[in-house]
Amino acid sequence: MGMIGGGSDAMIGAVHRRAAFMDNEIELVCGMFSIDPEISKSSGLSYYVPEDRIYYSWEEMLEKEAALPEGERMDFVTIVTPNRFHFAPAAKALELGFNVVLDKPMTFTLEEALQLREIVNRTGKTFALTHGYSAYPAIREMKKRIADGSIGKVRRVYVEYTQGWLSKRIELKGGNNAGWRTDPKKSGKGGCVGDIGTHAWHLVEYVTGAKVTELCADLLQVAEGRPIDDDACAFMRTDKGFTALLQATQIATGEENNIRLRVYGEEGGFEWFQQEPNTLYVKWLDRPAEVIRVGNGYLSDKAKWVTRTPGGHPEGFIEAFANIYRNFALTIRARHAGEEPTADMLDFPGVEDGVRGMQFVETMVQAGYDPEKKWHKWIEK
Repeated sequence: MGMIGGGSDAMIGAVHRRAAFMDNEIELVCGMFSIDPEISKSSGLSYYVPEDRIYYSWEEMLEKEAALPEGERMDFVTIVTPNRFHFAPAAKALELGFNVVLDKPMTFTLEEALQLREIVNRTGKTFALTHGYSAYPAIREMKKRIADGSIGKVRRVYVEYTQGWLSKRIELKGGNNAGWRTDPKKSGKGGCVGDIGTHAWHLVEYVTGAKVTELCADLLQVAEGRPIDDDACAFMRTDKGFTALLQATQIATGEENNIRLRVYGEEGGFEWFQQEPNTLYVKWLDRPAEVIRVGNGYLSDKAKWVTRTPGGHPEGFIEAFANIYRNFALTIRARHAGEEPTADMLDFPGVEDGVRGMQFVETMVQAGYDPEKKWHKWIEK
């Protein structure tokens, strides 16, 4: 693995590295870790990267790595930069023959997302997008049981992603990563809706297999003077006939990272909290509720594939990220060997998820600032 971004001053880079290393499938061999040369160098040395493979621009890194013999150069690059710096290095890496892991949202604009999809499809390289919440074992179990019809036809989905860290304008103080996340010139059109709303939307589509077709929404800038949304809600219709209610906010004072997903069908319903990730609740109309616990033998093979420890041993955020990295690495290994990856290996978000994520942001922005609050068809190009 090579890495663009993720220096010692970046939170999400550390998450990616720890996740990538967890299953002993991946080794960090090079990187351009910061636009600040000193931070890039000090970070690389602290990660035990050879000094001659610590780079000071992503262009230099990709060109020099591509010139190395196969077996010495990196096999893929992870890009963990602010949104506006996603497209160019990802596109160049793919064109040079490298596989890519990219943090979400996939790009700065929908137009860039569509271009990146064309490049991924044309080059045939393996591409992953880190919607990590979809890789929790309990989420995989929910997806399998919904597909098997255990709760009957889905009728309604509720998804909430509530944070409170932007309750005040901490971006004005500096020393945190709120600065670029609340600046439309760096984050793109969506603030809260792009940062965490895309995760909430992705969970709806991932667990149900449905596609959102239209929505009405409301976007707000609650913290006075903030130039981008920090609070969002949407009512969504899907191609499977059910409706979904989405709430994403970063101004819920006192909340940490509270994701809640509820799916209701004709016969029963599921409920999951990210802050208690090893538990899946199943509710029935005519019998007592069930508590499903990750790590037990009664879970499906789909959930077991992404479970590392016996029941009662908590698995969390980094392990979920690691499930994406492991599947990505196993897929690359299989393809290098001329083999077809299994369905379990291929179960990670890809470029289509990235395009739909940017379509979600575009549609939310269009609908969220509509003074008449009309229904808006899903923006597709």
